[in-house]
Amino acid sequence: MMSTNTDHFTPLARQYASFRPSYPEELFDWLASIAPLRQMAWDCGAGNGQATVELAARFEQVLATDISAAQLAAAPPRANVEYRAAPAEASGLPAQSADLVTIAQALHWFDLPKFYAEVHRVLKPHGVIAAWGYNRLRIDHAGLQQVLDRFYDETIGAYWPPERLHVENGYRDLAFPFARIASPEFALHKEWQREHLLGYLRSWSAVGRFQAALGFDPVDELAEEIGAYWREGVVYRIEWPLFMHVGRVDQGTPELLHSWIA
Repeated sequence: MMSTNTDHFTPLARQYASFRPSYPEELFDWLASIAPLRQMAWDCGAGNGQATVELAARFEQVLATDISAAQLAAAPPRANVEYRAAPAEASGLPAQSADLVTIAQALHWFDLPKFYAEVHRVLKPHGVIAAWGYNRLRIDHAGLQQVLDRFYDETIGAYWPPERLHVENGYRDLAFPFARIASPEFALHKEWQREHLLGYLRSWSAVGRFQAALGFDPVDELAEEIGAYWREGVVYRIEWPLFMHVGRVDQGTPELLHSWIA
């Protein structure tokens, strides 16, 4: 059972806000197009507001919740956004008030029975829930890819939280008791210099856990190895394919939810 009290990112809030890649605008255009209305969106596990600000450009009101107040404090303010420190199963929204619920790179942390019950409570009829994430980066350089894969698997492999396995398999083992909606394929793309990549790596939860356990930053050593392939100022293209699970509340949703919990 996953817990909404799991918080691996408060110590990394500044790194997360500065270096995590943003999601493609086309993703949010599509989500807005399938929501029943564009009045209210709830971004759960909002972190530093990467998805929140895109939703705010498309919905009249947005509620962004996260258990990390430090993460929310790093989010950009918007007139139509309320940032609220709250667990996933307790949004505080009125019943049948949300057109869309989004969970970006966070579903694997939640107590799913309680969270899904809350989603069912707050979504309007035909409202949409969309959970997505991204796995390992792909960089346009074979030597660098090998170095980064070895760092992920060997150097910090033992420090990934167990929930990380759900990200690696694209949430295939997580229940999703909603009427499924097929989604287009989306990906994150960035053109980064070396220092931006190193900052991104320092935002990983496993790097933070490694540093807390052993007292030094493993990215410092990795930076020397990367430097053999990547000169300062050179830009490489990096890609993260997204996986998505999208569904809608319909007449069969209560039965799906109750049969799964039972």
